Amino acid sequence: MAVAGVIAEYNPFHRGHAWQIAEIRRRLGDGTAVVACMSGNFVQRGEFAVLGKRGRAEAALLGGADLVLELPTPWSAAGAERFAQGGVSLLAAAGVVTHLAFGSESGDLRPLRAAADCLDGEAYRAGLRRLLGGGMTFAAARQEAVRGLTDREAADCLSRPNDILAVEYLRSLKALGGGIQPLALPRVGAGHDSQEASPYPSASALRRMLLTGGEWRPAVPEGTASVLEREMGAGRAPVSASNCERAILARLRRMEEADFLPYDGGSEGLYHRFCRAVRSGASVEEILSGAKTRRYPMARLRRMLLQAYLGVPQAAQGETPPYLRVLGAGARGRELLARMRKSASLPVIVKPGHVRRLDGPAQRLFDAEARCTDLYVLAFPALPEAVPGLEFTAGPVML
Repeated sequence: MAVAGVIAEYNPFHRGHAWQIAEIRRRLGDGTAVVACMSGNFVQRGEFAVLGKRGRAEAALLGGADLVLELPTPWSAAGAERFAQGGVSLLAAAGVVTHLAFGSESGDLRPLRAAADCLDGEAYRAGLRRLLGGGMTFAAARQEAVRGLTDREAADCLSRPNDILAVEYLRSLKALGGGIQPLALPRVGAGHDSQEASPYPSASALRRMLLTGGEWRPAVPEGTASVLEREMGAGRAPVSASNCERAILARLRRMEEADFLPYDGGSEGLYHRFCRAVRSGASVEEILSGAKTRRYPMARLRRMLLQAYLGVPQAAQGETPPYLRVLGAGARGRELLARMRKSASLPVIVKPGHVRRLDGPAQRLFDAEARCTDLYVLAFPALPEAVPGLEFTAGPVML
């Protein structure tokens, strides 16, 4: 049986995600199982997920996924390389995944592989250093260095967000070795971050509808709609960082300049500029605007701010999660879990009580994740719902 792994945020699960799962089964066979490695409560763009991770896992199961594993915060709220590094390593550690499926703007493995191979070469690194020294931004320098060594089609992959992630997935697969086969799928519907009307709107357009009271129901499958309506009725969604902006500002204003260094993300001195912005900004947006330069994209600044608030820096290069945390499973997912008891190379955490089996580093990561969740719930619309300790009391969703 083919088992396709998908690395996703599902923020929230929408019709485009449902199409992707159906397309995976169309290409690999109706009996294909789908394992989603999903971001927890915080996502790559440096934001709070609009719906909690268990609600998003439930929506994914209702939308066709069989098993949902958690990508912990040091990887889920990191840049593309670390995000891919964490997700691919977890899917490989499960020991059951045969394919890694991902959406991309190109939908073509050839230029994606060419770009991935180029980024791992010394000639690329030398070219990148030269272009950065000439004052180019990192994104522009990376694309130009690859264009000089391969072709325009491969270089253009580094200008599109889903292609960039696809390239990083391929690099991670190559570094790990093994037999997981990549499956590139075309992205359908509106473009990344687009606000255009579409039968398949972007996740950012859908989040805006949720946060502003727009008509979001036609954009999501019935399962997602039922989960959202339940969580919104209980005061647990939609989640917005603006609900706890004062808490974020209080945390940042207590930090000294050196305290920001672990969240710099590149040891380039950004933490000096970021601290000055914290000292002068009266809001989160003012801090981000004050730290913004041509060199640093807003997504990186948002990640830095979120990591500093949580006290959890992004994972180090080469670092991988030390356990497999189950967020949800359906009938076929439970069959996979039974297989993973023998095949998995990492501990599989199904119930909170299983945490006691973890070693020191894994225990420390789980404790940090629990603290992150305690901060996440402060962004619920209804403060009485923001009870702490959720990671130690809530089990996975089993359908």
